[in-house]
Amino acid sequence: MNFMDMTLSEFQSVLSSEDPTPGGGTASAVALGQAGALACMVAKLTLGSNKWESSWPIAHETLTIATPILERAGQLANEDSEAFNEVMQAYRMAKSTDDEKTVRRQAILESTLQATLVPLETAENAVRLLSILPNLAKYGNENAVTDVGVAGLLASAAAKGALFNVKINLGGLDDIQKEQIEPQVQKLTENARTISREIMDIVKSKLD
Repeated sequence: MNFMDMTLSEFQSVLSSEDPTPGGGTASAVALGQAGALACMVAKLTLGSNKWESSWPIAHETLTIATPILERAGQLANEDSEAFNEVMQAYRMAKSTDDEKTVRRQAILESTLQATLVPLETAENAVRLLSILPNLAKYGNENAVTDVGVAGLLASAAAKGALFNVKINLGGLDDIQKEQIEPQVQKLTENARTISREIMDIVKSKLD
């Protein structure tokens, strides 16, 4: 199932169904894509006006960073659901013999790691997108500053939602994997909080 080929109505329908996928991780990736799309829009509106010529370099930088994030977000939306489905399949594997238990245990560990790494990448991309929005809010087309604000809100939600999914899977990883991932989670959490607040402060100052 490719969620990017669905209409908005179709996606909302499957998201609201009783099936566990798509779930919060996929929704977070979709939010990231919407944030990236809004950032691209504001950049293009800035480039489309000579009034904001001094900010064109910032707009170009925004497009350079936001465009691949927008494209990757759609892939992550699909990969998140696929990863969760793999975890569920691993838990359903036979466990009657010691060999089956060993195979099943390894499958669970591998699939859980993948189900952790996908939302971790979503969060990393969300924070990267957030990092370019303060300058876009400050110097981009002022008529679209609220769109930068919404992009910031969506990217922040994408980061925080994805990190929820990382954290819930950490208990299923081995100690070495957890030690590698937990510092990344802490850093991304703090960066998302700090930068999203900065964006909101800039947008509010423009509106006052």
